[in-house]
Amino acid sequence: MNKIDLDILKSLYINKYSNQIDLSKINEYSKEELEEIRKAINNTHIKAISIICEALNVDIDDIQEIEVLKKGMTNNSFIFTVNNEKYIMRIPGEGTSELIDRVQEAEVYSLIKDKNICDELIYINADNGYKITKFIENSRNCDDKNHDDLRKCMDKIKELHSLGLEVGHEFDVFEKINFYESLWENKNSIYDDYEEVKKKIFSLQDFIEKNRKPKCLTHIDANCDNFLFATDGTLRLIDWEYAAMQDPDIDIAMFCIYSLYDKNQVDNLIDIYFNGEVDEITKIKIYAYIACCGLLWSNWCEYKLDFGIHFGEYSTKQYEYARDYYKIVEKWLKKNKNRQEKITA
Repeated sequence: MNKIDLDILKSLYINKYSNQIDLSKINEYSKEELEEIRKAINNTHIKAISIICEALNVDIDDIQEIEVLKKGMTNNSFIFTVNNEKYIMRIPGEGTSELIDRVQEAEVYSLIKDKNICDELIYINADNGYKITKFIENSRNCDDKNHDDLRKCMDKIKELHSLGLEVGHEFDVFEKINFYESLWENKNSIYDDYEEVKKKIFSLQDFIEKNRKPKCLTHIDANCDNFLFATDGTLRLIDWEYAAMQDPDIDIAMFCIYSLYDKNQVDNLIDIYFNGEVDEITKIKIYAYIACCGLLWSNWCEYKLDFGIHFGEYSTKQYEYARDYYKIVEKWLKKNKNRQEKITA
């Protein structure tokens, strides 16, 4: 975390609104430190401070201990304190206005806020995506290599699925693959075999649809970093901006590909979720979701390249999931053609 001097933040805020600024403290900072401050405290953060004042009904002097968090894959965030209570302000990242429907996100939060499953929402703006939640003190993310953590996280996601909640929007993976591709603005994929891989992925659509479970509210971005363990033993699921109606089994696939799991780790997580009692068709369908969602997030990463945002191994691994897990599913489908048709009829 980079601690940001509150006096400078306030000075910039004052300068924005009344053309008065105290430059005395700025001379105490090195050129490098000032550059970090300039990047962190821009018009976006000034706007965020104004929202905090309005949402919490406080003066700017009440806002203390601002800490800018490391940039996430989708958004930027910072922690702040008001009246000895800590909060997190979420600021949408570059290009997210094309990717996220904030009205839908607000709908999800209105449905789950009292279900003891998410972080405590204080404020959300469906127009611009700014969000304030209570900070969970001394919390930690799920360790995706720890069996006990995985079991608790899968129990939490099953808890969500078991509620059978419904919202008015769906997350159609195949539609989103095309949508993210459309955001490239007629540029070709960085992968030479993209069209061939995409055709193969779309060939799985019929198998998935025949074997999908009844749709319910699913998280879609249920990865290890979005599960927070608190010191009081509670477990919260955060970042619901992609949440929508879908087959709940897709959340298992999403967890796997974010963690860059190999096949043994994938199978282990599936067994944890289903308590070792998963049927073969369901397991193959989850493999199919891994293939499809791999291409989905690969396309998402390619869109982010337009903003100079690179995800390195994560990006290339998503494309590999599309290639590799398609082959696994295709091999099974060929081997079990008659059986599969009988089960899905």
